Parts: sequence; structure tokens; C-alpha cells
Amino acid sequence: MKIAIVEDDINMRKSLEIAMSDYKEFEIITFKNAKDALKGINESFHLVITDINMPGMDGIEFVKELDGKFEVIIMTGNATLQRAIESIHLGVKDFLLKPFDVDTLIAAIKREDKIQKVKKIVHAEQKNVNNSGFYGTSKALESALHIASKAAKTDATILLLGQSGVGKEVFASFIHEHSPRSKKPFIAINMAAIPDNLIESELFGFEKGAFTDASEAKAGQFELANGGTLFLDEIAEMPYGVQAKLLRALQEKEVRRLGSSKSIKIDIRVIAATNADLEQKIHNGTFREDLYYRLNTIPIIIAPLAERKEEILAIAQKILEQNCVKYGFELKSFSDESKKQLLAYNWPGNIRELISVVERAVILSDANEIAPEGLFLSSRRFTK
Repeated sequence: MKIAIVEDDINMRKSLEIAMSDYKEFEIITFKNAKDALKGINESFHLVITDINMPGMDGIEFVKELDGKFEVIIMTGNATLQRAIESIHLGVKDFLLKPFDVDTLIAAIKREDKIQKVKKIVHAEQKNVNNSGFYGTSKALESALHIASKAAKTDATILLLGQSGVGKEVFASFIHEHSPRSKKPFIAINMAAIPDNLIESELFGFEKGAFTDASEAKAGQFELANGGTLFLDEIAEMPYGVQAKLLRALQEKEVRRLGSSKSIKIDIRVIAATNADLEQKIHNGTFREDLYYRLNTIPIIIAPLAERKEEILAIAQKILEQNCVKYGFELKSFSDESKKQLLAYNWPGNIRELISVVERAVILSDANEIAPEGLFLSSRRFTK
């Protein structure tokens, strides 16, 4: 492992050189300041260890200049909470307060070495992800992807239908990425996450003075997505009054900001999604029938995870690897019995629930092999 140490204090620098010379697995190169380090560090280095307080360019500015190209450990003799927070925001994994013994530093380096090895494994596993971008495959998934692939080549409006957590936004992104609009914006907006009184201004924008707090004009999501794709998730939650304006925007291909008398031409592809029964909502008078038919040009039904069992272990493995990297753990694995439980469970929360279960197991499992009890599925529902 090739390591750069950046330290302006010559005594500290020499002490580290001597102490770490006992560790033959590490190649140590030292620099007396950040500017010299920027000239001397190249892609052959695996890790940078730097002081914060240095003349000319301090450690925080130095880390900013590295721009995420290298993993960094910060060491300092008079750290403040603010500086520690700054370094964390820049992606620094370890923050060592001087004075520290060399064993503490070696432990930090070895933690980072393990993380980098996991990252290499995860990167290699990326090659096993199918070219659709999904982590696994199944007959149900391939059937939906076949329709999505054909529809992606057109500008037809698509309605994604399925239970909560089945991956509707992933499908929407897939359609965008495989469409002629792939180089243009993909904007996702969740109707259920926006207060009813703000949805219209969020979608269509507003002019300065359109309402009390409108101190300046703002473009809506339709304008921001111009040329690309606008994904309207939870479309069934859209207020009835706004539905008419959405229908007009789709039909006329233009929008009008709140407070404006002028229409703006738009060129976008709309993908909508819902887990609700829109026909029942039409019957109840809460969803416009004409909007339903406008959105439902190409319906794609996404099966629940319980009907896509072949994907479960592949998805779980990928989420496990991602979280081992995220939290700096050695690469963990599922025991055979854990895999059986993952396959036996009926996943009412679908992929979203699977992601949550695996992340929790990675965090709470003390061993590198995740046992069945580490999944905490025993109190949940299993397929009979």
C-alpha cells in the first residue's frame, strides 16, 4: 500500500517515517507541505495522511484540491469540531488527534486498506450486473423490461403500476436512459411529498409577486425537465384541481407559470407511477378519467418481489456489498440459512424493505457471516 504523509513539522514527519519503516507492507512517501504533495501525488498512491494546520495551504484546502481522488486520514494537534465536520463533509474517513501512538495510526490505515479491498471486490462484481442496470433478473422482470425497452424508443406517455417499493423510479430511470432523451435531464417528483398548496407552483413555476412569498421568479419542474423526462411518482395523490392543468400541459405541450399570462412551450416525456387503483379513484371522483387515459398510453405492471424470487439473493448481495463499503466494514456474507430465510419471506414492502433489512443486518451483525437471527425476520411473515 503506497501512502503519502503530508506534515510540515519536521520532527513529526521524521518520527512517522521511522515508526512506519517497521511495516514492510506500506510504502511511505512524505511531503513537507500541501503544495509539494499536490505536485508529487499520482494515481499510484492508495492513501493520503495529512495534517490540518500547515502554512501556505491548510489540510482542508488540500483535501478540497484532491477532489475525492484519494482516501484521506486527517491528523491534527488542535482540532475544532467545525474543522472535523468540514473534513467529514469532504469524505475524510478518519480524524486522529495528536498526540497519538503509531498503533492508532496503523489501525486507521488497516481499516482503510480493508475498505479499499472491499471496493475492489464490489467494482469487480459490477461486471456481473446485467446491462439493464438491475441487480438480478427474473421472468417477471424481463417481461416488464421488454415492454419498457420498446416504449423507451418512443415519446409515448408511460404509466408504471405496482405495489409500493417495487422499483418504479428505477424503471423510470431505465426508460429515460434507453431513450433518445438520455442526454437531457431526468427529473423525479413525488406528488405525495409536496403539500397540496405547493404542487402547482412546483410543477409549473411562478413569476415574481405571484403570491406573498414569491420574491423572485422560479421555473417549475416542467421547464427544468425540458428536452428530457419528467417522472411523476404517486400521481394518484395529485390534487383534483391541478390534474386539469397537467392534462392541458400534456396535450398542448406548454405550461404557464403562476402569475404569468404567457405560455411556455415544453418538450418533455412524462412517465407517471402509482400503487393506487386509479379506476377506483375515477369511480370515487378523485381522479380525472381523461387524464387517466392520457397517462395510460403504455401501462407497465411491475410485479411484487414475492413474484420475482430469482432476484432476491442478487439484490441482497449487492446491497450488502454497498453497505460494507459505506460503513467501512470487511466484506460480509450471508449464511446458507440466512439465504433460505431471504427466499422464504414474502416481502410485503418489496425491494425497499429488502434494502432496509440488509442494511440493518450489515450494521448489527458482529460476525462477518450474517446468521438468520441477524436478519430479524423471525417475527415477520413468511411464505407458506
